Amino acid sequence: MQTVAIVGVGLIGGSFGLALKKAGFSGQILGVSSDRTLRQALDRGAIDEGLPLAGAAARADLIYLSQPIGRILDTLHHIDPLVRPQALIADAGSTKGAIVSLARTTVRHCQFLGGHPLAGREKRGVGAADADLFAGRAYVLTPTDSRELETPAARAFIDWVRRIGAVPVVLNPEEHDRIIGFTSHLAQLASTALAATIAEHIEPEHSLNVAGPGLADTTRLALSSYDLWRDILATNTESIEQALTAYINKLDHLRENLRTRQMQEEFEKAGELAAKVRR
Repeated sequence: MQTVAIVGVGLIGGSFGLALKKAGFSGQILGVSSDRTLRQALDRGAIDEGLPLAGAAARADLIYLSQPIGRILDTLHHIDPLVRPQALIADAGSTKGAIVSLARTTVRHCQFLGGHPLAGREKRGVGAADADLFAGRAYVLTPTDSRELETPAARAFIDWVRRIGAVPVVLNPEEHDRIIGFTSHLAQLASTALAATIAEHIEPEHSLNVAGPGLADTTRLALSSYDLWRDILATNTESIEQALTAYINKLDHLRENLRTRQMQEEFEKAGELAAKVRR
């Protein structure tokens, strides 16, 4: 892998470029984004050159789609005639079903491999990019056939995923979306709902003076942008609805058992899960 084209040089794409360089990648990293973003990415050293999609795709061994989901879907409609035959297109979208399904029908001249790095933060843009963003984090790969992981292009990509400190995990697209509906999308909506509920029922200028650090911890994700989450909600609606239903049922259960010993059981169950997450 000598040339990488990062399409969408924001938080994830910029971090990927910085991580590759920190891990020893000596090839060329091309960026495809707005002129302003490309200038920032060049200043930060996340890319070596900015190009339009056609120019970058024609030179790249790896085309890394790290745009918002809607933009990834749009790019998949147009990119196939632009690629080199031995190239690999990989994406970093946080839902997989719609992306992988579309790639099956639109990508014919090279290989596509879906993926989702479980790394991020509430801040956006290449200004927030971090070479260590992927370190120690799971990096889900979503092939439709296990043989897709054995091609030379896929092996080279997975090797670099490991070199940047991420841990490859293989799931099919449907299982990924079901799990992530609980572990990521529900977490976001729970934080958003909590912050919105408090905003609607108290006067912030008075009550926030007596808020403890727990409120800051549990509302951190509420800082996330709807512009980013709109496509996520639209492309994983069924799994998110299932997760929300289970969560609402759990809240109802807690409300009904505020004075019973079952609340202790819920605290213990929750504590075990929270401890596992932190390990």
